[in-house]
Amino acid sequence: MTTRGVATTRPDVIERFQAVEFEWLILEQATQTTKPNVCVAASKRGDIALLQYTSGSTSEPRGVMVSHGNLLDNSEMIRLALGNTRASTFVSWVPHYHDMGLILNILQTLYLGALCVLMAPVTFMQRPLTWLRAIHTYRAEVATAPNFAFDLCVLRFRAEQMRDIDLSSWKLALNGAEPLRADTLDRFGSTFAPYGFNANSMYPAYGLAEATLLVTGGHRGSGPITRRVSRAELQKGRVAAPTRPDDGQVLIGCGQPLVGEHVAIIAPDSRRRLEVDSVGEVWVSGPNVAQGYWQNAGATASTFRAQIEGEGGKYWLRTGDLGFLDQSGELFVTGRIKDVIIIRGMNHYPQDIENTVQNVHPALRRNCGAAFTTLEENGREKLVVIQEVERTYRSEIAVAELVASIREAVVNEHEVNADEILLIAPGALPKTTSGKVQRNLTRTIWLDGLLEVAK
Repeated sequence: MTTRGVATTRPDVIERFQAVEFEWLILEQATQTTKPNVCVAASKRGDIALLQYTSGSTSEPRGVMVSHGNLLDNSEMIRLALGNTRASTFVSWVPHYHDMGLILNILQTLYLGALCVLMAPVTFMQRPLTWLRAIHTYRAEVATAPNFAFDLCVLRFRAEQMRDIDLSSWKLALNGAEPLRADTLDRFGSTFAPYGFNANSMYPAYGLAEATLLVTGGHRGSGPITRRVSRAELQKGRVAAPTRPDDGQVLIGCGQPLVGEHVAIIAPDSRRRLEVDSVGEVWVSGPNVAQGYWQNAGATASTFRAQIEGEGGKYWLRTGDLGFLDQSGELFVTGRIKDVIIIRGMNHYPQDIENTVQNVHPALRRNCGAAFTTLEENGREKLVVIQEVERTYRSEIAVAELVASIREAVVNEHEVNADEILLIAPGALPKTTSGKVQRNLTRTIWLDGLLEVAK
């Protein structure tokens, strides 16, 4: 169904679905021609409400079949976990087709009967501080975004643009949708504390489209839970305190399972449940877990119908994410199974290497790098680092010196050598529509020699 306005002003919307052979119904015409006393069957909890497509960061996007029951259950879970009420005002720039934008902002406020102020995503990307000004103007209590958005606000910070802005109304700054970084939270908190932002308002969370949206979250106002662990032990799949200063790495907790939710850490190969402080695949079970993938029975069976070895009966959702639970049930996400870099038998998380690279020099754009491996003819894994350069630095940097500094930093921090380092132009790195780095696609484009080199 669509309206006459959409059909005439956006014919491309209908053209995109021609291959599916949909029958289109113009709502205005339906109102005029519908016979009186015709009853439309009420939707049931198990009926599909929408298809929420995955980001496509590690594979082709898939349509997740989200039911009315999934939406209602996760909406209530979110309300309870975030402490939202009808008086909670939201401000959001996240795209409406993104599950965070649609479910956590638009549908949550409809569920509550609250006010949601919507901004165009391009407005935020061009002028990030307008998001903060909108929070001030509407005295918003809730504003959510992926991790990169908080970095972008710091990067584009200008004191004159923050004049008279008061962020004290912002009680819940949910950070999710991609790996969380402790340095991001620290930078944002210190930069905007003079404008009333309370660092305890930062609310790390974890979720995915296959679970409608939210899976774990913390407690409003308690601030992030951090844990310093040994990088060397983490590479072996174990969680332990660092034994020397240069071995430490700070992880951010993503909260505990929401009401009605169950989270387990499973060994991907044996499918056996792991103990606390053991890294494995994150499995999820709850009423918000969707029915499966649209017209993809094979992927549905492998992802949504998993069973824990030795326990049987219950079905679980395999998230493809790696992480661990601590003694209190706090979830720490460490990476994606498909993205893990294995060199000489040791696991390295690409986002950690990318973060090390971006800390080398301000010319290297945050959240705009990709680390991956390729297999050489002799069977050796070759580490490749691709990194965008800020537009304002392109004419100033000495490429050879910067590459040497990156190589040194990666060796010092991760004890691996980057065989190839390529600096590319801003905007050249492939990303999903929600801003996630597409490392597999980057590898393909790099192999084809099609990345635009920074000059």
